[in-house]
Amino acid sequence: METAREDILSLMNEYCYRIDRGDLQGFADLFSQGTWRVQGDPSGGDTGSAEVMETLKNIILYDGKPNTKHVMSNVQISVDPGGKTATAQCYITVNQAVPPDFPLQPIFIGHYYDRFSCVDGAWHFTFRDISPDLAGDLSHHRADF
Repeated sequence: METAREDILSLMNEYCYRIDRGDLQGFADLFSQGTWRVQGDPSGGDTGSAEVMETLKNIILYDGKPNTKHVMSNVQISVDPGGKTATAQCYITVNQAVPPDFPLQPIFIGHYYDRFSCVDGAWHFTFRDISPDLAGDLSHHRADF
């Protein structure tokens, strides 16, 4: 079970790393077998890489990066006794800076609720539900804000 928890934590971290370095396709690919949803989204979220990638077109990039850092905290991972499914939750704080016009600041604080499954020894997201608890100025992060 400990290896499963480590693999799942690595996957959760990879989510943050990919978006922060501007690897939008790599980020979308994390949901090739899953759904990514922000609570309150009337569409119900995006399922599969292509749908997630379509939503990511609203991310503003600066020299190929969104100038963000996603920081997870209070991570809890629970692996099903059979070792094939798991759930997790954590807090998320997204910081952004776009010098010189937009100083470093938190732009989003929320809660991730995740479900995972293991297929052929590899863990993947089946669902990420994002609770947008506190939102700051997202105008430098998303073109649709």
